[in-house]
Amino acid sequence: MVHQPVDRRRFLRGAGVALSLPLLEAMRPSITLAGDSEDEAPRRMLCICTNMGMMPEFFWPNGTGRDYVPSEYLALLQEHRDDFTVFSGVSHPDVDGGHHAEISYLTAAPHPAAGGFKNTISLDQYAAERIGVRTRHPYLSLCVGSEANTLSWTASGVRIPAEQKPSEVFKKLFVQGSPAEVRSRIAQLRDGRSVLDAVAERARRLESRVGAADRDKLDEYFSSVRELERRLVKSEEWESKPKPTTSAEPPVDVDDRTELIERTRLMYRMARLAFETDSTRVVALMIDQNANPKVNLPGVSAGHHSLTHHGRREDSVSQLKTIETAQTKVFAELLDDLAATREGGERLLDRTQVLYGSNLGNANSHDNANMPVLLAGGGFRHAGLLAFDRERNHPLPQLFVSMLQRLGIETDRFASGSGTIPGLDFA
Repeated sequence: MVHQPVDRRRFLRGAGVALSLPLLEAMRPSITLAGDSEDEAPRRMLCICTNMGMMPEFFWPNGTGRDYVPSEYLALLQEHRDDFTVFSGVSHPDVDGGHHAEISYLTAAPHPAAGGFKNTISLDQYAAERIGVRTRHPYLSLCVGSEANTLSWTASGVRIPAEQKPSEVFKKLFVQGSPAEVRSRIAQLRDGRSVLDAVAERARRLESRVGAADRDKLDEYFSSVRELERRLVKSEEWESKPKPTTSAEPPVDVDDRTELIERTRLMYRMARLAFETDSTRVVALMIDQNANPKVNLPGVSAGHHSLTHHGRREDSVSQLKTIETAQTKVFAELLDDLAATREGGERLLDRTQVLYGSNLGNANSHDNANMPVLLAGGGFRHAGLLAFDRERNHPLPQLFVSMLQRLGIETDRFASGSGTIPGLDFA
């Protein structure tokens, strides 16, 4: 029997829409694969990457466990000493390429600088697929810095654009829009469902013309369509509900790229407000300084990126330390705010795990080993300093597995990580 191949483009055109399976994958971050049962205590996750690294000599503490002696940077966080764990001797296996590794910070996809590299799903999107349906916004992807940069990637390796303007984040969270705008958004959601209906109907007709292996693929496709339709229905329900209110003043965007600290402070504030109002439970924030000429701080005259290649020059080290000290202080403010906010008799910090670190272990040498990593809050029994082998690093994705499990997601693997990270237990 002569097999007549199916023209994929013709199939899609016949459905009357311009839709392809990769687009469905790109839309999947807002789909939940877990049950919709609501926890008594909502769990949340904030992942932060500062892509210029942190100077090791000022970040790493001395000693191990709870009795470590804090470094100069960690001393700025000592009010929350019992609220965080520092990890040394960890990295993503086979993730290299210096600055290129930033795109693998939450994915752990190997060799990001290699030709033909394709990224994998990021930690925030993996979580959003499973718990995102419980909130109005499945996730927020934010960026301080370059318009093109993001920490968020779909299961098919598609980059998810990050929001740069705090005012737009605030609008998304709290500004309802006019009745006409709400009706328009609902109509768009319903149009999306009709598109899925058309494509799915054509795919069903195709089933009789394909073999068993292709029928399995079509079954997977139908499952994806049903999940996406379910998410669209939930989105329509959210559009019909009033957005939460807040007494917070709308932020005023700071367009001056030299104002790194104030721009970071504003995005931290937006993340806290999103968690405080349970508008989302998953936030990823990239702090991108690749394109920044300098940072507006006393004593800083050179560009942030160029300062990281200091070659141990005293003046450059001093300027870079000024920047990283200010970054650490504003991170301490975030922990203060989360600790001061109460929810159900608990601190918001106790329900929010905050990952803070960098893809660069040593920016001066473009080294991706020994990544500086700190995890705060989130309902863990924090261990002070967990020290692993600095020559043969422990896989950081095991920490990601621990974080996912603390969110209530049943998994024992993420990327190259199998099992949870030793020494970090739930509270």
